[in-house]
Amino acid sequence: MTNKSSLLILSLTMALLSACSTTNQAPVVDRNSAPQPKPSTPSEDAQKGRDERGLYTVKKGDTLIRIALEYGQNYRDLVTWNNLANPNDIKVDQVLRVLPPESAGSGVQTSAIVMPPADTKVPPTPPVVKKTGPKGEKRVYSDTVLAELQRPEGATGKADGAVAAVAPAAPAAAAQSLPPAVAEDERLSWMWPSEGKVIASFDEGKNKGVDIAGRAGQQVVAAGAGKVMYAGSGIRGYGNLVIVKHNNSLLSAYAHNRSIVVKEGQSVTKGQMIAEMGDSDADAVKLHFEIRQQGKPVDPSKFLPNR
Repeated sequence: MTNKSSLLILSLTMALLSACSTTNQAPVVDRNSAPQPKPSTPSEDAQKGRDERGLYTVKKGDTLIRIALEYGQNYRDLVTWNNLANPNDIKVDQVLRVLPPESAGSGVQTSAIVMPPADTKVPPTPPVVKKTGPKGEKRVYSDTVLAELQRPEGATGKADGAVAAVAPAAPAAAAQSLPPAVAEDERLSWMWPSEGKVIASFDEGKNKGVDIAGRAGQQVVAAGAGKVMYAGSGIRGYGNLVIVKHNNSLLSAYAHNRSIVVKEGQSVTKGQMIAEMGDSDADAVKLHFEIRQQGKPVDPSKFLPNR
């Protein structure tokens, strides 16, 4: 009996060992290997190329006014550049121009300066301009021409001409030390758009501006001099909104107003009342204030004075 029990136990032990040896092992995963980046799709590459040329592809939920705000443009300009019959009728995947035609590809507006044709050979020194011609004649742009046009009436002679040609050099050199757009931005004078406690600060990606608490009907003023680019409620999430354009690169936005007291196209001065604080499209009475530079939200505290 004992031998049979021993044989039975031995048989069971061998069976278990055999089962363990044939069990499939779990696959080994190298957790130290870095995840492979997701390759961009052709549509994403195409979108990037279109953006560089000043074009934008409409996505679901877009409105023309929101697109204009994101690119720092007047939505009426978008209507003109894209020959839109109805600004409220834009389609998903429709390609829109969002930068002026003359700035496409560079993303920077260029001044309208008359330059000679491409096949014209330009001498290394400024061309000599005949002073006997009428002042209304069309001339090729040059420092000499500019100096002559700026010379006071009656100032003639070679000495005057030589001085006038050299005089613009100093201001021109000073202007080149700072990009025009940057210099213009820094010359702007700002003030807080309303009294009240800041209840939400700028946080890129989460809050595109600052939120200021207040009471219903409290004055909202223009933070700087400019022209009203938009006044209405066409952008979801902003309620009654006023957008003021200060120059070619800077604009400010004032959202959630109870009422608006200015009209599109109206020039406003710094400190002029433009709206009454409210809670339109918001969970409480407050002013949401943004400053955008080249269409990109920037921290308003970098522009507003300390208080």
